[in-house]
Amino acid sequence: MRIGVPKEVQKGESRVALVPQLVSSLKKEQHDVLVERGAGVSASFSDEDYREAGATIVEKAPALYRVADIVLKVRPPQPQEARVLREGSTYVGFLAPIENREVIETFAKRRIMGFSLEYVPRITRAQSMDALSSMATVAGYKAVLLAAEQLGKMFPLMMTAAGTVPPATVLILGAGVAGLQAIATARRLGAKVEAFDPRPAVKEQVKSLGAGFVDMELPEDVETKGGYAKELSAEFLKKEQETIAARLPRVDVVITTAQVFGKRAPLLITAEMVKMLHRGAVVVDLAAEQGGNCELTKPGKTIKSHNVTIIGAVNLPATVPVHASQMYARNLINLVLHLYPKDTAAPDFEDDITRESCITRNGKVVNEAVRNAYQQPKKDPQRKH
Repeated sequence: MRIGVPKEVQKGESRVALVPQLVSSLKKEQHDVLVERGAGVSASFSDEDYREAGATIVEKAPALYRVADIVLKVRPPQPQEARVLREGSTYVGFLAPIENREVIETFAKRRIMGFSLEYVPRITRAQSMDALSSMATVAGYKAVLLAAEQLGKMFPLMMTAAGTVPPATVLILGAGVAGLQAIATARRLGAKVEAFDPRPAVKEQVKSLGAGFVDMELPEDVETKGGYAKELSAEFLKKEQETIAARLPRVDVVITTAQVFGKRAPLLITAEMVKMLHRGAVVVDLAAEQGGNCELTKPGKTIKSHNVTIIGAVNLPATVPVHASQMYARNLINLVLHLYPKDTAAPDFEDDITRESCITRNGKVVNEAVRNAYQQPKKDPQRKH
């Protein structure tokens, strides 16, 4: 098959869906690899790197789309991209199908088979395809560096001739992949770290990284079978806010990572709670694109409110494009080779990884969760940014 890798068109996106080192993995399975000119430049991969690896360089994306059997991307296609993919071809990459309904409907209309990395099931044999976790790892790492840059204090304890400098105190909200990486990075920088998460199962992981765990009375059913956090009741959310508020006067940095798959992020820090932070404190909100964990967050912007810096972090993996591209490409190629092993012309839809990650097929939206989301009436935003 001919596998095409176009240049990403979304503003600020510097990653690429395939790195030169992995071209050989596709060539071994008898696939031809086509890469748009300049696709990897922002991630420090030249056209010559791809040529030497065995790929063919195509001048423009439309020419690539006309001949590619499978298209690989990082960011979900723009509507105009979806309209020029070859009819009957296959797309593999991030799709965000609930937010990009126009694209999904175009896929169905043009009989494009679309596979979404967000919907790869969280099971053991699919771990090597889990791009969400890979990108969350990058985001958690970079969030701490952003906080350290903005904070007017140093992170580590220092014994100097000018006196002792106490360590910064960092509070991590959410101990998923991004949160755990944020904990590890903040600890490596020498900060004192605490973490909060409504899932008791993560307590040992938090403590193993050298952080304190913020305890509170927890409901039993706090995560889905797929390993994602569940949307919890308003009463429980209020208790969470009270627990978090009690710690805010003592912390220098808050990094929020709490998200609920397919839904608005929970509001953990209200505008009133921001006032509890001391002057010069920093909040990095990794849920900015999903509505934000902090009420004052503005996606993609850094603001100051009540002398607190609030960073609405958006697409942090694109700020570390070399390693983010390498990690993403590995996850993506593992899925592609699972879908199309050697001498296989069509995916096996008896397989749960294949079935659950497929969004459109044979002119229809086949993913049940996406279909159900489309049938729900649109809700008014809970708040405006």
